[in-house]
Amino acid sequence: MKLNQSVPVLALDTLSPGQNLEAYITTVNGFELLSAEEEKELAERLYYDEDLESARRLVMSHLRFVVHIAKSYSGYGLNQGDLIQEGNVGLMKAVRRFNPEVGVRLVSFAVHWIKAEIHEYILKNWRIVKIATTKAQRKLFFNLRSSKKRLGWLNENEAQAIADDLGVNKKTVYDMEGRLTASDAAFDGFNDDDDDGIAFHPSDYLMNEADDPALAVERANYSDDAHGQLFEALEDLDERSRDIIQQRWLSDEKATLHELADKYSVSAERIRQLEKNAMNKVKKVMTIEF
Repeated sequence: MKLNQSVPVLALDTLSPGQNLEAYITTVNGFELLSAEEEKELAERLYYDEDLESARRLVMSHLRFVVHIAKSYSGYGLNQGDLIQEGNVGLMKAVRRFNPEVGVRLVSFAVHWIKAEIHEYILKNWRIVKIATTKAQRKLFFNLRSSKKRLGWLNENEAQAIADDLGVNKKTVYDMEGRLTASDAAFDGFNDDDDDGIAFHPSDYLMNEADDPALAVERANYSDDAHGQLFEALEDLDERSRDIIQQRWLSDEKATLHELADKYSVSAERIRQLEKNAMNKVKKVMTIEF
């Protein structure tokens, strides 16, 4: 069978909906649709012989379907050309994976891949913060948003019905409803000379004081002074008391009372008393200094 050669030979990179959307749509609608026989022959050439020209023909003859699918997502406030571009990526993935022996038309197989790419783009770009990450949240995002067009706030029966239909729990439904009705807020807010009221923005109460250079220097100075005073206080102790404090508090492998008792040939209780007296002396010196 000889294939229809009426489809214009254009490189895919010359077809960009971002440049002139109306011209793009007019162009892709002008590409002739393939018959079932033509589609099967092209798909076989690609599948068995990796013929890239066949892949190009398959993609270009289905670009109009991507436009049709992308238009159904126009209510998300995203650029239509970008949605079409993402759908085109899904179409090309579908063409690459299409098995002509399955017995279905390419458009039926490709619709899943086209929607998957568009869904991923919407989830990444609809809000500053990604609104859905789990599989359940992704299902809810698209299904609940379409339900919200005809419903107000969900009552308990409506939420339960949606949860049962999508196989999620009711709390997940309410959480997603809250995310859909929320809006992004600027971190620093907006300057409005006409607004005499006091406005609070995230930057007013989310400041991380740990990153304040002045506080960092203050903490470092305090730590250095504390270490210096500690070692000066230890110098005022007798050698045995100083060793007990170091072994019990300042060593990585701390000694037990019984180990020190064996070292100095005294009872564990005597070591405890010496430790307590030494600690009191250290605290007294450091309290005076600070």
